[in-house]
Amino acid sequence: MNLSAAQYRELLEVALPSVVDADSLALNQRTLFVPDTHRLALDPDVAVVKGGRGVGKTVWFRSLQDHKLRDLAARAYRFPRLANAVAYPGYGAALDIHRYPGPAELASLMAADTEPDLVWTTVLLTALDVPELPRDRSWTERVRWVQAHPAARDRWLAEADDRAGMRSKVVLLLFDALDRMHPHRAVTDRLVTGILRLALDLRTRTRNIRAKVFIRPDMLSDSVLRFPDASKLTANAAELEWYPANLYGLLFHLLGNAEHRLSRSFRESTPIWSTHGDRHVPPNELTGDERLQKDLFTQLAGPYMGTNHRRGGTYSWLPNHLMDGAGQVSPRSFLRALITATRTTGIRYAGHSYALHWEGIRQGVQDASKLRVREIAEDLPWVETAVKQLDGTQVPVEQGEVVARWEAADLSRLLAVKPDVPEEGQVRTGPRHIDDYVGLIQELIEIGVMTRRADGRLDLPDVYRIAFGVGRRGGVPRVRS
Repeated sequence: MNLSAAQYRELLEVALPSVVDADSLALNQRTLFVPDTHRLALDPDVAVVKGGRGVGKTVWFRSLQDHKLRDLAARAYRFPRLANAVAYPGYGAALDIHRYPGPAELASLMAADTEPDLVWTTVLLTALDVPELPRDRSWTERVRWVQAHPAARDRWLAEADDRAGMRSKVVLLLFDALDRMHPHRAVTDRLVTGILRLALDLRTRTRNIRAKVFIRPDMLSDSVLRFPDASKLTANAAELEWYPANLYGLLFHLLGNAEHRLSRSFRESTPIWSTHGDRHVPPNELTGDERLQKDLFTQLAGPYMGTNHRRGGTYSWLPNHLMDGAGQVSPRSFLRALITATRTTGIRYAGHSYALHWEGIRQGVQDASKLRVREIAEDLPWVETAVKQLDGTQVPVEQGEVVARWEAADLSRLLAVKPDVPEEGQVRTGPRHIDDYVGLIQELIEIGVMTRRADGRLDLPDVYRIAFGVGRRGGVPRVRS
């Protein structure tokens, strides 16, 4: 049977996660979604996996360490080698001092001018459970011990590689949350270079031991990749990409797997699902057929973002207004918009004939925009400083006007100012071009915050524009204080 508007809204409230950050998200076989665009990223031989905030780096970092979720991904992506893998964390957001040094001890090691390669080799040998390694000592002592036994390091690695081969196993050493390793970008760059050098070393010297590095694209700078054969890693890197069909596939997967009586009714009202234990797998039509997805989302949100077609269709409107300059939408932004849209509709438009009111969806996009701007301000503080100077303007805007505003604000001086001691856990990342404003615009285009139209004028995607206070004639209203 088809669900009523009230029933759809009730199911949305239960199915959508209460939090959208991966560190707090509950991961299990029911909730894990496997978009077809992520297959390459899960290949054990792919060492570098690029992705911005909220696209799934930490989700896969955590899932690969869970044998049930790893097996699920191996079946979904047809990677039998992944099913035979065993994964260990090499670094992550959680404090796990038995597996890898935390930020404080990393800072101590770097202050002592310890070679990053040696640190990560010690982490690898700890994961491989080398019996000679004194695991009951501090990381500083362990690193010194490994440094004192250079001849044995290759032997330990070769023996571990042979053991894994005899068991038909692949050993994966996983790295995530690299921006949290050290508060100073220059030191973080050195640590990241050490991780990438280890990943390359494992790829060329072993058959069964691999590193997988989940990393933000902006952290793969020229200074980080300045070592021999670094291109072998970047040329084979994967990206965690999301397109509208993937996003709606995620939504329908969550609706069909919610622990709620209406979830079964939802599945029965759509094409046939397959069931594996407690997990319900949506048919390909629900994860890859945009026409069918549009029909189904229309049942939840109505056909238009208003009373008629002039405001646009709901199915395309939502991802279009969450898309960055590279044409990507993070599932975190998408889910946040839907959570807010559901809540707003229930509070202000409870009698609406659809589960989601178009004004609720607009409010959801505003909320997602605020979240995205907070995220980029944490990751790249200089972006917020630069774009804030455009507050009150309208896009599209001439490049000359942008440059004039930056000159009037003396932006190069603002970008050059850095605190002596960064805040705890914050990484200070600056642009390549502090004094070259045209180069600065190009950097903003590269990271998806700006776009350039065919006529040369500059634009800001709505996901940034709204919360940054930049207007657009006829567009979604910007967020006002």
